Amino acid sequence: MSEASRVTRTKALLLTAGLGTRLRPLTDTVPKCLVDIAGRPLLDYWFEALGEAGIRDVLVNTHHLPEPVRRFIAEKNQQGFRAVETFEARLLGSAGTIAANAAWADDADEVAIIYSDNLSDVNVAELLAAHRRYGDPITMLLFHAPNPKACGIAELDGEGRVIAFEEKPAAPKSDLANGGLYTVTAAAWREIAGMKAFDMGFDVLPRFTGRMRGYIHGGYHRDIGDHDSLDAVRKAAPRVFDQALKQKQKGTR
Repeated sequence: MSEASRVTRTKALLLTAGLGTRLRPLTDTVPKCLVDIAGRPLLDYWFEALGEAGIRDVLVNTHHLPEPVRRFIAEKNQQGFRAVETFEARLLGSAGTIAANAAWADDADEVAIIYSDNLSDVNVAELLAAHRRYGDPITMLLFHAPNPKACGIAELDGEGRVIAFEEKPAAPKSDLANGGLYTVTAAAWREIAGMKAFDMGFDVLPRFTGRMRGYIHGGYHRDIGDHDSLDAVRKAAPRVFDQALKQKQKGTR
């Protein structure tokens, strides 16, 4: 039996709890994950990507302005998702959220972990398929970064395995940046939870070097961390997602 045929259930974690301080005053009243991008909340793009990959069980962490996110989750559940909230009275960090929800993977084979402050045209189903082919504990989405010093940077061997990872290196050895999207096995989820760490980039990923694969995404992938980035994403979104829709339509013919 192949690895792909053994996988029976995939869940997701959408990390949405950030304060969005660099996007103030916008984020004083709107959660960063719900900022409008071409007429849609940013988080809507990720739910669409998860739905297209067949993922319906979604854990969403909240902290800043949770009520609008709760209403959004309720709307998505009316559309066939099984999304649940995990509220953080204080920010736990990306790894800390996993530690606080260690049981989320108990009835899953794998979990997609997504930083929701990125806009991406990544095909999540293809990322999952690559993860199953590799068979490593973690598969990390990578993209070619224009400013590697500002990112978590990975070095790969000839088989695509991550052999080194450093967060915001002073002297980057590649331009392959962490895209804030991982697929992890249930066992890796439990291992991360057991670390009781705070941040995936600084505290967790370096401990998986040699046991982690890189999935290089050549399409659009950008965060909305500040106003300049948000403006760029808003300008690009109609073109990017019109092209993505055409590709989907072409693939169904």
